[in-house]
Amino acid sequence: MGYRIAVVGATGNVGREMLQILAERQFPLDEVAALASSRSTGDVIDFGDSGETLKVKNLEHFDFAGWDMALFAAGSETSRLHAPRAAQAGCIVIDNSSLYRMDPDVPLVVPEVNGEVLATRPRKGIVANPNCSTAQMVVALKPLHDAATIKRVVVATYQSVSGAGKAGMDELFNQSRNIFVGDSVEPQKFSKQIAFNVIPHIDSFLDDGSTKEEWKMVVETKKILDPKIKVTATCVRVPVFVGHSEAVNVEFEREISAKEAQDILRQSPGVMLVDKREDGGYVTPVECVGDYATFVSRVREDPTVENGLNLWVVSDNLRKGAALNAVQIAEMLGRKHLQKAA
Repeated sequence: MGYRIAVVGATGNVGREMLQILAERQFPLDEVAALASSRSTGDVIDFGDSGETLKVKNLEHFDFAGWDMALFAAGSETSRLHAPRAAQAGCIVIDNSSLYRMDPDVPLVVPEVNGEVLATRPRKGIVANPNCSTAQMVVALKPLHDAATIKRVVVATYQSVSGAGKAGMDELFNQSRNIFVGDSVEPQKFSKQIAFNVIPHIDSFLDDGSTKEEWKMVVETKKILDPKIKVTATCVRVPVFVGHSEAVNVEFEREISAKEAQDILRQSPGVMLVDKREDGGYVTPVECVGDYATFVSRVREDPTVENGLNLWVVSDNLRKGAALNAVQIAEMLGRKHLQKAA
């Protein structure tokens, strides 16, 4: 027997990717429901590449009783309204929004990093998916932390427009086209022109001058990996459609060489080390799209601090940064808490 899985926000970028990954990984399904707002009710969307389709159902009227898990990819307001309703009906919620990430009663999970927290069933019936930029970074950092104990992380991100949803992708496409044909470029989704530009501003500004995206990377890394780690981030939107990149500087308590780090990363779950010190011997966002792995390149020692390393980390943000991580959590929950009779 399989599971009954509902995908909330099924018509969005991440929701569609969740459905694609459920199909790709042959998740044991008895039934899958595609849920969205009333605007999309009745639309037909693809489920995998086999030609199978699903008719979108209205989330407002959906009864979660009897459903095993719900993967939410529709934003914090939708999660606030409907995640507790699903959990109260006995359906475990895996939420991709930021709403529950820092709730002490809600586990914030990257399976390769802290999957052991799912050994017990979530108290509120909700598991939080981390921010996309955090997820890929902690996958790369976890095995190095285990080996040499991380003291401090300084990260600069290069985040694709797909992190801002379909509207962000449309804006990059339209602005690029307009520039080529000589039409005007008016920012709508982003605060400034994104085509042929970079914007050091993701999410809202906080009182200390950082943005909420930068704050998320700090607090989520501490919750997932280790509260003792000091983290500072600068998050930048770049004119790339899919794939987040990060330049990560790490300071350790114990000595660790670049070669030792490479050897560790080469064997680490979820990591693909591509690190040849030659032209093209590294991974860029274009190459990571559609892949499950978090790619690490440019591993080298930082001579300006004691026990320091630099890393280049790249991943498909719609996959490991969102949809894949949610499906991996569902796989783990299914094995631990929702065993089905054969």
